[in-house]
Amino acid sequence: MVEMMVVVAIILTICAIAVPNLIAALRHAKIAKAVGDIHSIGTDIEGFKAMEGRYPDALTDLCVGLQCQTSGYPYLNDPWHNPYQYLNFANVKGKGKMRKDRFLVPINTFYDLYSMGEDGQTVTPLTAKVSQDDIVRANDGDFVGLATDF
Repeated sequence: MVEMMVVVAIILTICAIAVPNLIAALRHAKIAKAVGDIHSIGTDIEGFKAMEGRYPDALTDLCVGLQCQTSGYPYLNDPWHNPYQYLNFANVKGKGKMRKDRFLVPINTFYDLYSMGEDGQTVTPLTAKVSQDDIVRANDGDFVGLATDF
């Protein structure tokens, strides 16, 4: 009986060490997927700009051809099952809806593209608590990552 209790204690100790590491690894994997998706979407947006001479009004404008009619644009949702957010600055008046840094200066020139992160909530300043877990495209694509790292 004592041996069985020792074995159970060892197994519980290993689980106590492994489970937090597994959860952290899953979180990092989701962030990496969102970063990759945002890079891909950004490339598609720039391709659209090269072909059409303007930025798309919405991400759904990137979907063309038979494949998109049957399956939809492949990157519409982030790893947390929330839609990626896109804002073409040509369609807004003022800077109110643009993502902003700690000095409240817009972080991009032509459009914003981001994931609202794990909590699915966001506000325009990256310094706000609900925006800290957002995956953002900033400096016109020179930075893509967590808002806290920008």
